[in-house]
Amino acid sequence: MNVGKTDADDDVENEVPHPRTTTVLFGHGEAEKVLLEAYRGGRIPHAWLIGGPSGIGKATLAYRMARFVLAYPDPEAQTVQSASSLALAPDHRVASRVAAQGHGNLLALERTVGDTGKLRNIITVDQIRRTVSFFGSTASEGGWRICIIDPADDLRGPGANALLKILEEPPANSLLLLTSATPARLLPTIRSRCRRLTLRALAEKDVVLALARALGRDEIEPALRTAAAVCEGSVGRAISLLEGPSLALRSRLVALLDRLPTFDPMALHALGDTLGSAESRPLAVFLDTINEWLGKRLNAAPSSTPKMVRFAQAWERINQAVAESDTYNLERRPLVFRVFGWLAEAERG
Repeated sequence: MNVGKTDADDDVENEVPHPRTTTVLFGHGEAEKVLLEAYRGGRIPHAWLIGGPSGIGKATLAYRMARFVLAYPDPEAQTVQSASSLALAPDHRVASRVAAQGHGNLLALERTVGDTGKLRNIITVDQIRRTVSFFGSTASEGGWRICIIDPADDLRGPGANALLKILEEPPANSLLLLTSATPARLLPTIRSRCRRLTLRALAEKDVVLALARALGRDEIEPALRTAAAVCEGSVGRAISLLEGPSLALRSRLVALLDRLPTFDPMALHALGDTLGSAESRPLAVFLDTINEWLGKRLNAAPSSTPKMVRFAQAWERINQAVAESDTYNLERRPLVFRVFGWLAEAERG
């Protein structure tokens, strides 16, 4: 599970541990075993695409793998061969350095804060270009050089093309770990150069345990169990829903989305009023719920079909429009109508 920041968690970032500091993994034992077996087999693929719904632990697993490889750079070592998991003690020297973003052999690329003081909605091409010098130089501490891109969904054309150069000619002892909620949106050339590892949504009991661990709360709390019951296996989404009236807002949105390609204009007017014009939290829940709906359709549609293309275009339009609305504090009612118009168009085809 990922008890770190997700798209809908920007306002509570300081309350939730980042995946680089999270050393406990819930519900993904089989996926962890796949990575471990590949590593100690001595022929591990140089790039992995870790897919699955948002907020379920993709980044947590990626950092878990990175820590293990950095701590044990020889896959033939007895410690690796006898390991039953990728777990590393929180006080291990490598774990401490990764948590402090101080390990020279690990490059982590994620969205950064822009000139407006808010998170950008993309991973920039300049960030991706850092991988060229990172992988092109000798590992600063020997052993492996590892790059985590979280999530690869935030790449755009120039950044994706820059990444391809590394994927096409990977240097020795290099490892790229990409996470993606919607692998179908990535360039086919990126997907084809990565080993796919798909994570399933967490069981409700694992979400409750993860929430209790991440937030330092009791797992018997009714609010935690309610959020776990409706978050569709995503810890990130559950954390978002625990903030104020987010659960009720998500329920309204799901009901409206279920009616597409038709919608009730009066209900959209009311939704626009609920989102207001200054609060970021309701808008974050709005975007997260819609991206969840789009993600299901993108992952279900065959690659490169007209239907998949329509949903991918809707994703791009909506995320850009919401980012602009949040940045410039625009009126939310017109945004709601535009978003549902794009969704209806994509669904209707």
